[in-house]
Amino acid sequence: MLAFIIRRILVGFAMIVVMIFVVFALFFANGNPAINQCGKYCTPEKLDEITGLLGYDKSIPEQFTAFSAGLVVGRDFPVNDEYRAALIENGYENRIIHCAAPCLGYSQSDQKTVNQLLVKAAGPTLSLAIVSFLIWIFFGVLIGVIAAINKGRWLDRVVVGSTLVVYALPVFVIGTFFLQYVAIKWQLYPYPRFEPLKEPADILPWLTGILLPALTLALFFMAAYVRYTRAFVLESMSEDYIRTARSKGLPERTVLFKHGLRSALTPLVTLAGLDFASLLAGAIITESVFNYQGMGALAVKANNNHDLPVLIGLVIVGAAAVIVMNIIVDILYAYIDPRVRVTK
Repeated sequence: MLAFIIRRILVGFAMIVVMIFVVFALFFANGNPAINQCGKYCTPEKLDEITGLLGYDKSIPEQFTAFSAGLVVGRDFPVNDEYRAALIENGYENRIIHCAAPCLGYSQSDQKTVNQLLVKAAGPTLSLAIVSFLIWIFFGVLIGVIAAINKGRWLDRVVVGSTLVVYALPVFVIGTFFLQYVAIKWQLYPYPRFEPLKEPADILPWLTGILLPALTLALFFMAAYVRYTRAFVLESMSEDYIRTARSKGLPERTVLFKHGLRSALTPLVTLAGLDFASLLAGAIITESVFNYQGMGALAVKANNNHDLPVLIGLVIVGAAAVIVMNIIVDILYAYIDPRVRVTK
């Protein structure tokens, strides 16, 4: 088992390295990115200065080497006098901004390192992802199991019909309804505002501020996971080992939860891992509806400003999250389904 874990980690690390190279080639090897950061009134002199400051005047291999070195040991970015005041406000005393490893670059438009922007935006997105994930996994699996147990009955038909309606509704429709009616017009719930979780006493304000947006996002996934769970449980309950367990006189609850549900969780783990990783890259629509300044809002802003360093940082973080979650899912397989055997 240990050899398998080490092998999967090494493969994942190799995939991250390849991914970084591909992303760099797509974003930075296509012309001079300084053109997009030069501003509206861009002069040739200003363009040349920004190009030199950010190292875009070097060859592509040199740029990639500097970028890769920044991921390992950090990187320094010189800044011109035009942004001296902004540097002082951000706590820098000279014209050199040091970006600690793993350095993902420097945003000329925001006058901050990409790391600083990502750390600031990670709180709302990570909170939204975790709470919505817990909601849709718990209720999605629970309702799916209930529907599978009552297959063909009125409760099963109500659950399946309801999930179809919820799944068909766009996220922005659900979010707008919660915001405009539940929070503002009817005042059934406090207006959602993100409160940072800095100490245990902040749990209640944090949860109150994040619950409505998380529920908005969770409903969409929960509708899908109800149908997934129902289908997987019905499939596993028709297997031969389930009939064997019943023939031994085991209680139906033991047969369902210890044998049937455990087998049905294997494909759900794959889906849940990938969905959670995609949320870490930013729930753009949900954050836009509730005006949460997370990774989704940062991605929209960077795209509008053509801020390539921020975009490449977001892509790398999102892709790395998917790769890491794949590794975790592979490791969990051996503990969830007894039929899975890991070759050493």
